[in-house]
Amino acid sequence: MNHAVQPVIVGAGPAGVRAAQALVDAGLHPVVIDENARWGGQIYRQPPADRGFARGKSTLYGFEARKAQAVHGTMAGLLDRIDYRPNTLAWACGAGRLDMLQGGREMALPFSHLIIASGATDRMLPVPGWELAGVYSLGGAQVALKAQGCAIGRRIVFAGTGPLLYLVAYQYAKAGAHVAAVLDTSPLRRQAAATPALMRVPSTFAKGLWYLGWLRAHGVLIETGVMMERVLGERHVTGLAWRGERAGSPQRAIDCDAVGLGFGLRPETQLAELAGCGFRFDPLTRGWLPERDAAGRTTVRGIYVAGDGAGIAGADAAEASGRLAALALLDDAGIALPAHADKPGAAALERKLARINGFRAGLETAFAPPVQLLTQCPDDTIVCRCEEVDAGTLRRCIRGGAASELNRLKAHTRIGMGRCQGRMCGDAAALMLAAETGRPLADVGRLRVQPPVKPIPITAVLAGDDIGAIPEEARDE
Repeated sequence: MNHAVQPVIVGAGPAGVRAAQALVDAGLHPVVIDENARWGGQIYRQPPADRGFARGKSTLYGFEARKAQAVHGTMAGLLDRIDYRPNTLAWACGAGRLDMLQGGREMALPFSHLIIASGATDRMLPVPGWELAGVYSLGGAQVALKAQGCAIGRRIVFAGTGPLLYLVAYQYAKAGAHVAAVLDTSPLRRQAAATPALMRVPSTFAKGLWYLGWLRAHGVLIETGVMMERVLGERHVTGLAWRGERAGSPQRAIDCDAVGLGFGLRPETQLAELAGCGFRFDPLTRGWLPERDAAGRTTVRGIYVAGDGAGIAGADAAEASGRLAALALLDDAGIALPAHADKPGAAALERKLARINGFRAGLETAFAPPVQLLTQCPDDTIVCRCEEVDAGTLRRCIRGGAASELNRLKAHTRIGMGRCQGRMCGDAAALMLAAETGRPLADVGRLRVQPPVKPIPITAVLAGDDIGAIPEEARDE
């Protein structure tokens, strides 16, 4: 074993598992840390091991059951050759050091090389009433179903746009939940126009058509090109109102007690930024991504990004990019990887990712986020739920000339200062700032990341080694 090389992998989803596998094959002993209790990530999330969960993999993962089993089985076979740390939050990253919260205690973890496979979160846009009890993100709805074996409501509407919208609706309906409707803000004509690009991965395209057809065949109302008006209710969701895409379309409403809401996914890039990695604006996804080469190398030597944390591309791409990042790490460290006839090399992985990226471009075209939600929403629409900042507050700040850059808007209004640190409101704030100022989205900036990237208890910091400790010479003062 090469003791001079101590790799750390953040994330035990498809990218992290395949990265760990490649490093172990080369004789290394990587540390793999993950927020979840069990490996698999969001897409292959496993239920708790100690609660007698009865639903099998074919039920939980459908078409992807075989892939899920492969990822789960691979990781299970690595456990005695890696340092696996579940239920562990990486909350900051500096030069050669990762700050973590593990077992309620803060600790520092040194590394020589770091692969960040931190995954993604839902891209959220505000809808009047989305702060009501009973509104969940699509990812949150998935967690409830996969990890807790429960539905978010008795009569559920899934709304927003993107392939995850149909997947989660299908998973819920297949599990026996009452899915009242799927309301997609993307017009059908836009989705149809993207078909040539989507056909670059025909198996995935076919699965999407299957979900759509299955839902329709089982009586689920599906509407495309909708303009969401409001989540109805006073304290809890009672329904959802929307209009058609044509001017003058009448308002329609449907009764429900829960709404699953989401507008695609956004990468979790906070650790890469804290590590000092350079970023670039990606016009396709309308967001900022870590600068990287084809293998995942960032602008900081020894730090690599993989999976959806480097750019949303799905589980298959995550597996490929995780292995590719590990191969780049080994090459940079001068470590030869034994040849494996059944495992792809860097060139094959890059070709696979290029094909998937073409498909991903089609998805972004088909399911673009509805910017009109922000330009047309009433002033009393809550944009930042943590700090209760509404659209009117943002508009007055921008129109008054106090802010033309995103961090100035944050300083004046507190948007993005809450517990989610802008995960739920950052995209909306940037889109609104661009719309109000008439500037390109790339020119309004991005929210600066501050540690901790997620809330941690102050008691854990005070109890950590050296961090927060009172110097001995000052204790009696």
